[in-house]
Amino acid sequence: MSDWNVNLYLQFGTERTQPAIDLISRINIANPNKIIDLGCGPGNSTECLRRRWPEATITGLDSSPEMINSCRENYPDQEWILADAAGWQPSSACDIVFSNAVFQWMPQHDRLLGHLFAYVAPGGVLAFQIPARIYSALQQLIIEVANEPEWIHLMEGPKNTFTIESPAYYYDALAGTASKLDIWETEYWHVMENAQAIISWITSTGLRPFLAALETETQKQRFVKILGERVAETYRAQADGKVLFPFRRLFVVGYK
Repeated sequence: MSDWNVNLYLQFGTERTQPAIDLISRINIANPNKIIDLGCGPGNSTECLRRRWPEATITGLDSSPEMINSCRENYPDQEWILADAAGWQPSSACDIVFSNAVFQWMPQHDRLLGHLFAYVAPGGVLAFQIPARIYSALQQLIIEVANEPEWIHLMEGPKNTFTIESPAYYYDALAGTASKLDIWETEYWHVMENAQAIISWITSTGLRPFLAALETETQKQRFVKILGERVAETYRAQADGKVLFPFRRLFVVGYK
């Protein structure tokens, strides 16, 4: 799969950062010493952590060279690590293990959470948010287009890219080791300029594996064209011409 497009991702930087802000606001730790931001992207969530806890040692980690290069360019005085979050093994435990919209790209969340929670310091917290299990009609539209006869034979992998479980699943995965769990969902109603803006939103994230699987540029253009038509039919314009894009997210905060 091609690397992440930082500029396209940050086209909706405000909307993508708000869930990180909301998650951080629910973490009840006064003075953490060491924080890791797993899947930090271009550093937007890491900076939110820094504003909340300016005295802490905060490290951003991401598997995308383009994202980490952007972080190093924009925040040269901070620590950034190019690595896979699933294999992260710090030299010492962290007071806050944080992740904003990353775990959905990884399989076997019970094992993942067990691995990460082992590196939470006593009294510390594991906090993450991901898209909710059924977060919008958009994902269903992508699957419908992926099932078109001309490329369905290429789509088995992309359709299984994401792992998104239920709130009850995450409770069971952490209840045996966490001293306290906070789990909730929030639905954001993003105001988009038009239906095409929704396509721009998803092209930089959830649509990537589907487009990467296609064999020609013509196929990619057709896929996006068909999806764009269906998105325009589903997400109708408001009185002022703008489009409301509902996006539900799941939040989990587990204390050790």
